[in-house]
Amino acid sequence: NVAGQAAAALAASAVLAQGAFALSYDDLNALTYLQVKGTGIANTCPVIEKNVNDKIKAGDYSIEQLCMEPTSFTVKEESQFKAGEAEFVKTKLLTRLTYTLDDISGKFKVGADGSVTFTEEDGIDYAATTVQLPGGERVPFLFTIKELVAKGNTSQFGGDFVVPSYRGSSFLDPKGRGASTGYDTAVALPAAGDAEELAKENNKSAASLTGSAVFNVAKYDAATGEIAGVFESIQPSDTDLGAKAPKDVKITGLWYAQLK
Repeated sequence: NVAGQAAAALAASAVLAQGAFALSYDDLNALTYLQVKGTGIANTCPVIEKNVNDKIKAGDYSIEQLCMEPTSFTVKEESQFKAGEAEFVKTKLLTRLTYTLDDISGKFKVGADGSVTFTEEDGIDYAATTVQLPGGERVPFLFTIKELVAKGNTSQFGGDFVVPSYRGSSFLDPKGRGASTGYDTAVALPAAGDAEELAKENNKSAASLTGSAVFNVAKYDAATGEIAGVFESIQPSDTDLGAKAPKDVKITGLWYAQLK
């Protein structure tokens, strides 16, 4: 239920917005380097302080300064019970305050019927992040919305995006194996190098995967072009260059942008 999930995210966002770091775009830009250094402010998105929700007029816009600040990370895990269903479980964030996406730009088209098409083009649109499951397992993933094409209306829009490999093709594992360089195999018995059970470990893959995201619009200020709301995305985790099956990671949080 997207509406229910968005409401839950909005509630969490409301708590965050009351914090000391809830600053407007102008307030953030007025800070000096020393005022920001070591505070965590650089990992936050601006907020629209006014309680305004103007109508977005039809037209072709450029979307700039898109910022996405996660407030929750959950990972889909199989149930411990035999007949139980897989569900998203809470995690512990291990990455320091460097996981917010920022300065993203693209095209934002609003039709006469209120339809919306958003195409992401550029910006700081990925961030390497790691979370830890309750059992201690660590799940690295590349938080991103690369090449997102989202469609919907002025209240809610969403679509699919590309999730690049967490590791590049030239990355070598501890045994010197990589996707585009390094050894073909690295096992104690050379004759067992082509064994089927070792295929995924030996044949590295840096292929991209696919994720999806939904954006809900909570505020829009026609005077400044500022738009903000909450988002939810589901994407695969790292596959260790194809050696492991990816886990589904759900990210919810705040987003902010400017329409021009």
